[in-house]
Amino acid sequence: MAESGFFTALQEQIGHEFSAHQQYVAIATYYDTLTMPRMAALFYEQAVEEREHAMMMVQYLLDTDEQVVIPALPAPKMDFADIVEPVQLALDQEKRVTAQINELTRLAREANDYASDQFMQWFIKEQVEEVAKMSDLLAVATRSKDNYERLEDWVAREETGEGSDPTAPPIAGA
Repeated sequence: MAESGFFTALQEQIGHEFSAHQQYVAIATYYDTLTMPRMAALFYEQAVEEREHAMMMVQYLLDTDEQVVIPALPAPKMDFADIVEPVQLALDQEKRVTAQINELTRLAREANDYASDQFMQWFIKEQVEEVAKMSDLLAVATRSKDNYERLEDWVAREETGEGSDPTAPPIAGA
């Protein structure tokens, strides 16, 4: 087992993942309010993914006989100036999560905890995909700032949904 530093950081990450879940629900409802159903659906799905990430971490703690701690969360940002701001917020959030995942991996490696290092590898791959997705979405949202339908059309064309990933860690309660 890793030193408690990894597991303490993983418990904190559970809070970050649930916070991302709430932020994505808030973003989805913003787009729903603007009658942008494709953008809303994209962010509702992102919210589900973030919740699943948290629950994967919960399951890992359970599997390793570590204490599960669910931290309190700050309220998400609910008001946005335009259709670009929520996507910028999402990209910034994904970049922050990437740094957090990298730090967790570093802690596992420093403790010679090969199981925790291996567990983190899936999240590293996932973050590359998430940052790329939000970067592309930000570029299109910026170009479409004055034409909501253009952004909706792009999302309809490009977002085909993700299939299940057989390499993903198990989700607690699933």
